[in-house]
Amino acid sequence: MEGMREGLIRRPLHRAMVAGARALLWLLLAVVAIGGGDWALRGFARTTDGAMSHGLIAAEARSEAPPSYATLSLQSTIAASPYAPQVLSPVTAHGIPDWLATHRGSGTDLRGVETDADKGMNPAAVSIVGPAIAIVIDDLGADVVATRRAIRLPSAVTLSFLPYPDATAMLAREGESRGHQVLVHVPMEPEGRDNPGPNALYPELSRAEIVQRLAWDIDRVPGFSGINNHMGSRFTADRAALVPVVEMLADRHVFFLDSRTTPQSVVVTLARHFGVASASRDVFLDDDESAGAVATQLALTERIARRSGTAIAIGHPHAGTLAALESWTAQLKGFALVPVSAAIRRKTEQQARVSLRE
Repeated sequence: MEGMREGLIRRPLHRAMVAGARALLWLLLAVVAIGGGDWALRGFARTTDGAMSHGLIAAEARSEAPPSYATLSLQSTIAASPYAPQVLSPVTAHGIPDWLATHRGSGTDLRGVETDADKGMNPAAVSIVGPAIAIVIDDLGADVVATRRAIRLPSAVTLSFLPYPDATAMLAREGESRGHQVLVHVPMEPEGRDNPGPNALYPELSRAEIVQRLAWDIDRVPGFSGINNHMGSRFTADRAALVPVVEMLADRHVFFLDSRTTPQSVVVTLARHFGVASASRDVFLDDDESAGAVATQLALTERIARRSGTAIAIGHPHAGTLAALESWTAQLKGFALVPVSAAIRRKTEQQARVSLRE
């Protein structure tokens, strides 16, 4: 009974204390407002802190203030770019980074040039305004010293490796790491008695054997983007023999550069029928291996590029060829030096426009 009575006494006492605190609060507010004006109102918080305990204020106001949050907008008006870092906006990005703006040693400035990566297409091909030239060096891999000299050429020069030399895989990786496009120089049967090398393709082979040999050839060259024929004047003129080749290339989504060792070649027509990108070379640089003769062929390549917009030239790792190319690429002006895939695409588009006009 005593405990109950004490509880009944405490509850009215607590209510009286809260009511008294409330009355005192309003009284202080009236006094400071009348006596101190704006200055007093600004100091009201300090006055209540001094006159009342935090416990009484907490008893009067039981709710807590809501927390504050900061919000950041991630919307941006800047166009997306594959080179833009994924960070909070604003982001400043370029169509192509400065360190890739100039091909090493080619003198070709690519700032402002739209790449296929920008358009969500094949990044190996580059859309160029003006005449474009692709240079392909064949027969790489057998001579390590000559191959490494070719690798030191500007990165836009395309390198094509024979599949059977022991050093091919190592050298192909070196070439790819320096930015070169890499091809497989697939041996195919020529007219006459020349030997194209191990695992070559012959028209009389069964379909299964052609597929097996081609798989071995291309698997020997890491990082390849396409193939071109080594010799092959007989094989590339045989439509039936080429069908399993272009079917495999279509499955692997790679291209076929026709070295065009015979006017009877059907490579380009058949490859495109199967959806494989393909075009023919325009110039052989070094039937005569002297540097002077190669320079003459490079001048011919330039004339073809000016006339038709695009030219593809094929050379080999001869001392005279490499010396001529080192000099030519160092002073090249007025032409874009491009990987062969870009030249193939450009030739295909130009031929399609001509066909539409006809």
